[in-house]
Amino acid sequence: MYLIVGLGNPGRQYEATRHNMGFDVIDKLVEEYNVPQSGVKFNAMYGKGRIEGQLVILMKPLSYMNLSGGPVRDMANYFKIDPETEMIVIYDDIDLEPGQLRIRKKGSAGGHNGIKHIIQQLGTQTFVRIKVGVGAKPKGWDLADHVLGRFGSNERKLVEEAQERACKAVEMILADSVDAAMNQFNKKMENV
Repeated sequence: MYLIVGLGNPGRQYEATRHNMGFDVIDKLVEEYNVPQSGVKFNAMYGKGRIEGQLVILMKPLSYMNLSGGPVRDMANYFKIDPETEMIVIYDDIDLEPGQLRIRKKGSAGGHNGIKHIIQQLGTQTFVRIKVGVGAKPKGWDLADHVLGRFGSNERKLVEEAQERACKAVEMILADSVDAAMNQFNKKMENV
């Protein structure tokens, strides 16, 4: 069984913002695979279903980004998930251009507070991540204003395509391997 976590912030005011990229990808997976909503457990919305023949739990922590680690830890413990081999976390990355993906097997938080809290709560930096590019903050902008902002119309198409590719990356990880997905999706996209 795999735990697939999308990071974001709960509440209508955060919908479709850069920081809610993980939530948006989970929503696409739910829709594509008809994963039924199982309710709320450990301060997270979740649903159980199958992707590429693998039993999965799709999860959106409702604790706000900076406290994502608690719900992730509790859900992983409850379902006896080994985060190092059975978990995928999907989130926004300001170091990637809008539309780019980067898959990693482990690493530091890279300044992302949601990932920092997950690492702290799990006690490991080894878990698969799918980072979806949202672009760097404009010069002079506050980082919070940038990540809680919405995409311009010129970026929206790139971001929607990246969300689709993130779903395909999840499928490839489950059906084949993380390495196969890295080889396929870590390439720099042209015209992005």
